[in-house]
Amino acid sequence: MHGSNKRPPSDHFDGRVFFDPDGVPPKSLREVLRWQFGGARQRAAWPEWAPSPFSDTPPARVDGDKARVTFVGHASWMVQTAGLNILIDPVWSERASPFAFAGPKRHNDPGIAFEALPKIDVVLVSHGHYDHLDVATLSKLAAKCSPRVVTPLGNDQTMTRADSKIRAEAYDWHQRVELGNGAAVTLVPTRHWSARGLFDRNQSLWASFVLETPAGKIYAVGDSGYGEGKHFRDVGMSHGPLRLALLPIGAYEPRWFMKDQHMNPFDAVKALADCGASQALAHHHGTFQLTDEAIDAPVTALAQALDEAKIARERFVALKPGQVVEI
Repeated sequence: MHGSNKRPPSDHFDGRVFFDPDGVPPKSLREVLRWQFGGARQRAAWPEWAPSPFSDTPPARVDGDKARVTFVGHASWMVQTAGLNILIDPVWSERASPFAFAGPKRHNDPGIAFEALPKIDVVLVSHGHYDHLDVATLSKLAAKCSPRVVTPLGNDQTMTRADSKIRAEAYDWHQRVELGNGAAVTLVPTRHWSARGLFDRNQSLWASFVLETPAGKIYAVGDSGYGEGKHFRDVGMSHGPLRLALLPIGAYEPRWFMKDQHMNPFDAVKALADCGASQALAHHHGTFQLTDEAIDAPVTALAQALDEAKIARERFVALKPGQVVEI
């Protein structure tokens, strides 16, 4: 138990578990088994290894009114701005799994080698799923440079139970956290859920982040279903204008099972229109096979979705691990 029952109830916490008042509960174990073992399952085969041609060696710092954004792979990003080095959902481990010997395995290396990372000041962890909250990576970062780790309520206990040196700070939706040098981050609602095991479902909170930087605001969405798009419109209205949105486009098949938790590229294009960001970058694809679609399906579908919505393809780009965007 995460001790979350010690918190006062709120509009998204009932005294025992967290919930999204605008969302839907996660699928039942029976539905999980139906997806995994039902006769109709069509799981695309991914190539064993799909290396990126890119690899980034970031500078020590980025100052002034610029931001340098590197796609590390899956949902991991590095943002350098205001003299701060910020990692989002860093996963350098071989597997996104509670086990070292089983579970989704990397199909390419992180776009920045761990040894090539400059001193990290801040880490943002969106929620407790293993492909976002990687204790082994957080522990290595704590030993190397002891960054602040900003995360939604309850995930701090997951981290510090595993390694007391992880400097975890837990916050609720809508809390704003000063990061220094004029940068700040606000945790915002997102349509998802959380669990590390079979018996801790929704005992920790999940969130997306709005990062205030000298180069403009960056809306970093971890995992999210689309629903009616309310969360994206709310962020656009409360926090706009947004310079950049980092939007997930993968892990969406089969739709009957995934649509409440993960957007497909067509949903992500609607989310971009809803939040009004001037530019978007795609993630949550091409590194870990969590669901049934082919490795290149999200990127192909993203181009199609942008064309259908009459949005220029340059406005919403899918990078490969190691590619960099400067704003």
